[in-house]
Amino acid sequence: MVDQTQDKLQIRLHVYDTDLSVRIPREDEEYYRKSAKLIDDIVNSYTKIFKGRKSDKEILYMALLDVALRYEKEEGKNDTQPYNEILEKLTAEIEDALK
Repeated sequence: MVDQTQDKLQIRLHVYDTDLSVRIPREDEEYYRKSAKLIDDIVNSYTKIFKGRKSDKEILYMALLDVALRYEKEEGKNDTQPYNEILEKLTAEIEDALK
């Protein structure tokens, strides 16, 4: 049996004002690093706008909401159900025509 820890990688990520040590699948390192940078960039942009007017906690929640909103918008763009329905209809028509 393959040792699962061989497929894991220990990395350190800097997110806003915190260093995180995480154990991740080796193949996901790039995604983790890009995600940490995205969060850092978003939090920093909100911090520039709201520092002194909003608490750090509120700024982090705003950034979290921003990331979730981006995710939801992208998720909606990737809805393949309408295309699957059209393909099923076209496939049925082609099969009927070939009979």
